[in-house]
Amino acid sequence: MSAARIDFAHQPAGARDLVLVAHGGQDSSLEDPHDRRVALLRMWPFVAAAKQAAPQAAIGLVRYRYRGWNGSNAHAMADVCQLLDSLGPGTERVVLVGHSMGGRAVLHAAEHPLVSGVLALAPWLPRDEPLADLHGRLVVFAHGDQDRMTDPRLSVAYARRLRAADVPVSVLTVEGDAHSMLARHQDWDELVRRFVAAALDGDPVDAFLAGTASTETARRPDPLPRWTRGGGKLRGVLSILRSRAMLAW
Repeated sequence: MSAARIDFAHQPAGARDLVLVAHGGQDSSLEDPHDRRVALLRMWPFVAAAKQAAPQAAIGLVRYRYRGWNGSNAHAMADVCQLLDSLGPGTERVVLVGHSMGGRAVLHAAEHPLVSGVLALAPWLPRDEPLADLHGRLVVFAHGDQDRMTDPRLSVAYARRLRAADVPVSVLTVEGDAHSMLARHQDWDELVRRFVAAALDGDPVDAFLAGTASTETARRPDPLPRWTRGGGKLRGVLSILRSRAMLAW
């Protein structure tokens, strides 16, 4: 069994902020996740977007011990929490971005005192998922309305519980996209860029995110704007390959 680790894609000298990106996995598996390339590769455009938003920050990819969540072991969550605990005193703020199983993991890990914001992309959230204490963080959920792998309604339900606990949350629906986030990949990238900038105070408060953050439990999800032409699935795949090549270690 290998230890969980952070693979840094960008690590400028003296960086005090960290953007940590967590990929998806599966319900139950003790296999090595590092051979499961598709879920990890999908994160590379988000790494590029984070670098554009905060070039002064370090940006890393979570490398789990196992592919699976594995029931009450919650290995993915434990790994992200352990990585946060292991950060040296030079790290002052952390922003978490997670997809699918990674979205579930980062929501809980966001209770860590270093975390200033958490973005859950199409998170996998069972109905009985415990509620994380996310007071004082920038919290954003985004889910494609065509997702058939994780249920957008459960994201809305979890966000409603957070709002009932007086945590302002942005809940965004990405019309016309599925779990792979490819049909509108450019809009997903722009969301990550805006989120990272807002969470690290790199830009003035983002008007869209500020306008969608709410504690109103009855508020319906806000549509993700069509900031770009979307890109399409083929161009989405090409953007993954291009980002990976540009940000290679």
